[in-house]
Amino acid sequence: MRLSDTTSAIQLSSSSPPLFLTLLVRVLLLACFRPTSSLVIRTHQASQALHHSSTMQRRQKKSLMNAKSVEINEAVEVREILPHEAKGFIFDIDGTLADSWKLGYDATQVVLKNNNIPLIDEDLYHECTRYSTPDRLARHAGLDPDKDEEFWTVGGRLADEFDKLYVGLVSTETAGFYEGVEDLILKIPNTNEGVRVAALTNACVAYAHAVLKTNCPKTRGELGAEGIYERFLSIHGADTVPNPKPNPDGLLLCCKEIEISPDECVYIGDSPSDAVAAKAAGSVAIGVLWGSHPIESLKKAPFDYLCNDIDELKRLLMPEN
Repeated sequence: MRLSDTTSAIQLSSSSPPLFLTLLVRVLLLACFRPTSSLVIRTHQASQALHHSSTMQRRQKKSLMNAKSVEINEAVEVREILPHEAKGFIFDIDGTLADSWKLGYDATQVVLKNNNIPLIDEDLYHECTRYSTPDRLARHAGLDPDKDEEFWTVGGRLADEFDKLYVGLVSTETAGFYEGVEDLILKIPNTNEGVRVAALTNACVAYAHAVLKTNCPKTRGELGAEGIYERFLSIHGADTVPNPKPNPDGLLLCCKEIEISPDECVYIGDSPSDAVAAKAAGSVAIGVLWGSHPIESLKKAPFDYLCNDIDELKRLLMPEN
């Protein structure tokens, strides 16, 4: 029944009520038949969001009971999946899996010296590890990506020289895994159970393979049991993806190759650019505090979680192990 029909029916009664009663009835009818307002819809949505957030927080708290010191970045919205629910684990290499900063720093100094470029200090090196190698070295050469046309040309030339030196110096002494990394990777449930492993670095892909192969013999254990290197079903560097981190291209390519949706993957890294890339790809971002970047910069980055040590990361990814 339309509002006008209802009003007419009321007015057809044998005795007309006083004017104020008629007005009151009309006001009440308007309230009853008025469509739901956008404010009510937004309130309902807000209520649903609050309920969802509370549910996720309860689940999160339960899943992290054994990881007491894992720090959750409250500035980032809690994702639909928790780390241990992910079907794909993607790792950065330098500062995450491998303690290789000294190798990178020393090789950088050699390249700068060979090209008559002033040497840098360790702090500047660490700060610039968020960039790809050509980008980083062009900055060390004093070039500005927004002002100098030769930025990428010079950066590319210096990067080629750096990569040839850098990859050749990889060993367990110069780029060895952090203590506990080998055990962490070996304990990741195998591919038959749905967890697939990949690696993405802003260094060249040859370096990524060199580090993983050096630290992981082809096979481990008796009867040819699956080794660490074999767990990495996709390995990429800045030179094998359309755009390096913080762009998400490399992560999306890894996800495609391991056949897992980005929103079902976690990316683990030590740089703010790792967090930006992960969130842009739609993945969970986990930061580690043992790499090149200070905790202050990682807290400002959009990481979902921050881990102080390998044991915390292990509990976050595999709480039952």
